[in-house]
Amino acid sequence: MGTTTPPRTLAEALRARGDESLAGLLRARPDLLSPVPNDITQLATRAGTRASVVRALEHLDRFALQTAEALAVAPDPAPYDTLLALLTGDGQGDGDGRDDAGAAITAALPGALTTLREQALVWGEDTGLHLVRTARELLAPSPQHPSPTGLGPTVAEATAGMSPGRLQEILAAAGLPATHDPVSAVAALAGLFTDRTRMAELLDTAPVEALSVLDRLVWGPPYGEVTPNPAPPVQWLRDRGLLLPVSTRTVVLPREAALHLRAGRAHRVPEPVPPALVAAAERDPQAVDRAAAGQGFMALSTVEDLLKLWNDGGPAILRAGGLSVRELRRTAGSLDVSEPVAAFWIELAYAAGLLASDGQTDERYAPTPASDEWLDLPAQDRWTHLATAWLAATRTAGLIGGQDAKGRALSALGPDLDRSAAPEVRRRVLALFALLPPGTAPDPQTVLARLRWERPLRTSGPGGPAAPGGASDLRSRIALWTVDEAELLGITGRGALSSQARALLDEGPDEAAARLAPLIPEPLDHVLLQADLTAVAPGPLERPLAEMLSVLADVESKGGATVYRFTPGSVRRALDAGRAATDLHAFLATHSRTPVPQPLTYLIDDVARRHGHLRIGAASAYVRCDDEAVLNEILADKRSATLRLRRLAPTVLAAQADPGSLLEGLREMGYAPAAESAEGDVLITRAGARRTPPRTPPVPVPEGPPVPDTTLLTAAVRAVRAGDSAARAVHKDTSETAAAGSLPRTTPAETLATVQAAAMTGSAVWIGYVNAEGAASQRVIAPVKVEGGFVTAYDHTADEVRTYPLHRITGVAELADEQPT
Repeated sequence: MGTTTPPRTLAEALRARGDESLAGLLRARPDLLSPVPNDITQLATRAGTRASVVRALEHLDRFALQTAEALAVAPDPAPYDTLLALLTGDGQGDGDGRDDAGAAITAALPGALTTLREQALVWGEDTGLHLVRTARELLAPSPQHPSPTGLGPTVAEATAGMSPGRLQEILAAAGLPATHDPVSAVAALAGLFTDRTRMAELLDTAPVEALSVLDRLVWGPPYGEVTPNPAPPVQWLRDRGLLLPVSTRTVVLPREAALHLRAGRAHRVPEPVPPALVAAAERDPQAVDRAAAGQGFMALSTVEDLLKLWNDGGPAILRAGGLSVRELRRTAGSLDVSEPVAAFWIELAYAAGLLASDGQTDERYAPTPASDEWLDLPAQDRWTHLATAWLAATRTAGLIGGQDAKGRALSALGPDLDRSAAPEVRRRVLALFALLPPGTAPDPQTVLARLRWERPLRTSGPGGPAAPGGASDLRSRIALWTVDEAELLGITGRGALSSQARALLDEGPDEAAARLAPLIPEPLDHVLLQADLTAVAPGPLERPLAEMLSVLADVESKGGATVYRFTPGSVRRALDAGRAATDLHAFLATHSRTPVPQPLTYLIDDVARRHGHLRIGAASAYVRCDDEAVLNEILADKRSATLRLRRLAPTVLAAQADPGSLLEGLREMGYAPAAESAEGDVLITRAGARRTPPRTPPVPVPEGPPVPDTTLLTAAVRAVRAGDSAARAVHKDTSETAAAGSLPRTTPAETLATVQAAAMTGSAVWIGYVNAEGAASQRVIAPVKVEGGFVTAYDHTADEVRTYPLHRITGVAELADEQPT
């Protein structure tokens, strides 16, 4: 490592690093920068805190984690050869004849150790590798939390508190000579279990049933329950120390014995190499790009339809937030998609800033002003806007329909849908797709296996087993949702990553839009009118044409061509929007490549002739018409009973229904009424009149501290170096009358080392302390725990347990025979 003297602490190891290495540590573990450490000692202390170590362990791949787990059950410090033997097994880590698995482990181990060193989880030379204490506590076995390796405690740990007489009985049963003290007895028993020859001889004498018991415990969990009068095979194992008591009903297989039975391996299946991605299909890359572009265009059309659907005010917001199940079902029916797919489009539009709540008293969802700007963009730019928003969004549509931790249903646009891991998983899934040649669609299950290898602890946390096969863990479910959503959005085509998506990931939105533009058909300025009152759009239409046609006709079917149908209701809708019959005839004649069919002309003229013949206003509501016969017909119709009409004058009917209900009721009866204002003018209904105030898209919830940029890293490293130099500088006592026996000042490194040693040995120390008000005092404390820049100790001076910040301790010294007063 470039030094002749091995480092004695993590702080010394970090101090020996170069600036680039320190910057790499802070980049990999940005939580260490909040705030910037004062010096190297504080950086090392912070790197050893539980929360930071857990976060670092969660970012390790499978083999780096297995390496750390092997170090957790190895002696501290552990030579490189010992670590290699724990990973490869006896006889596979030395010289020729190692099998392919052993060779792969031998080749991958230096890289895994480099990763652990860079993350400050391991320090020291290869002759003595140290796993940081917190990581050892998290990964080492204990009765409360079994080791991920399935190994139990050592003989020394399992026999702690056992009577000397019982130890001698075990030695005698195992064929070992008696010893004079418990320490040598434990050493003799451990020596037996680690001696390959003697251990084999002992097991040769074991009953077959006893070997079966060992087989059940050898790969974990190492604990088993026993009765007060155990069976003879279990008793045989207990007599010889192969099973040691943990409690009156629990026994454990000691680590040394388990390693012998495992042929020296810490893991049943070491995984030094990531699982390979398997191709499910290979397709023409150009066909993939065309399929993805077509699906991307369909995505744009679907989002446009959603905005149009909620154009004049969308569904109301639930009291708890979000969209009701009924409204989601209604929206899915209007978009002609399933409810989960509709939820995805709604959440995507929300993440892209195109939908939001209007903030009114009767709060509803509606398009935002940004949606109008988005609609004016070219198709390729609209697609990159949606794709970029999807990549960065932490809101996870796949959770909709499930339940939160309190058993409450998760609704679309509701709370508790943010999952901070979603952006990383999406990008990683697409990056794995990009590893394959263009046009190759990977098998999703191999993608899941690769993700689990890269982040195994994200499944269950330190000390817990990985999730079984399938997609039970959140990251796997997000990965499967990513595969489906990428196909819906046009990121992938026919299961393979498109070239425009590759450009989006590697070069940015502008290059992706340039790749996509040639694949999107040019919008058309015409339709084909049919004699059956339909219009066929053979491709995408220009926006003004599409908007007007959507008002004048109803969409009957979509696909390669869109079919619109003209109905009395659709024509009336156009008239309600302020269009005259002459305007509609001119519009159709201008934009149709075929002659306007006579039935369509008659339909428009007939609806226009009757439009506004009836007038509805607010009195509760009233109907007026110059033709008394029409009003008589309405009164005679049984369908008008629910409107509760009565005649006020020969040309006026009053109703107890509100104007809107009256308007809809008469339209359902086949009439074409028009609403009028209090002044008697016809009210014109214009689409797209409701918009929210300016809204910003939802901010993604970060998974942790942001990754610092180069400028911040450079400044932080300089500050840490400067603080470390100042802390280690020698400060001479300028007082000419320094009292003999006064407490000397110590550096932060000396202070930390002294209190840590006192905590391990249970001894008391003498400290100088300055409180927050600046008052100095001297105290005698017995440290119990040192973590996170604080020391928790029993204060003999105050006769209570207190916690002291290490940076406020000015000096520390071991107690002499004569304690200070």
